[in-house]
Amino acid sequence: MTLFEKLRCLFTFGQGVALPLPAIDQNADPFSLFELWFDDANKSGILLPEAVSVSSVSESGQPSSRMVLLKEFDTDGFVFYTNYASRKSNELNANDKVALLFHWNVLQRQIRIEGCVERVSAEQSAKYFHSRDRGSQIGAWASKQSSKIQTENELAESVDYYTKKFANKDVPLPEFWGGWRVKPNYIEFWQGRASRLHDRVCFEKSAATWENFKLQP
Repeated sequence: MTLFEKLRCLFTFGQGVALPLPAIDQNADPFSLFELWFDDANKSGILLPEAVSVSSVSESGQPSSRMVLLKEFDTDGFVFYTNYASRKSNELNANDKVALLFHWNVLQRQIRIEGCVERVSAEQSAKYFHSRDRGSQIGAWASKQSSKIQTENELAESVDYYTKKFANKDVPLPEFWGGWRVKPNYIEFWQGRASRLHDRVCFEKSAATWENFKLQP
């Protein structure tokens, strides 16, 4: 973090920022604004600016949230990777409605995203999987994500098993592991301001176009 960024953080912490967001053009693209804010978060020195909360809902209506890492984004949506047998994946299979939340406290900014999910292709999942370090690849095979651990050494024994199984060869993509793409229909950009008079700029998808408007803080 630069000296200017540290001073800005000290000056604005708990008070919001001094300046409001610039006017948003009627034909503005939410993905371009997301890219700009995400770039600002990366430059700020925040640890893991790609960390994002994913909220899903069970068949019984119970919501649950957890943090994941955003790995890719473009105008088709926002992609994260996980075990397809995990609790979140089971809930997303049963109910494809999902919400994301990025929160960057140093910048007094957050982005809320709502939409539905779809699996990315096996080819895309494999490309990302093989970009991970070998330990993470082994870990994906070894962990039965979200299932109860039955014995103290169960996970370590599983890691040892797959380490030996894939010794001296490439680790293949597990068929139970891959990416989810969140296809948004609503994106809200929240910018903190003094006296809690925060800016809330929203984009809502209508057919193939995005409409933008502001909400009261």
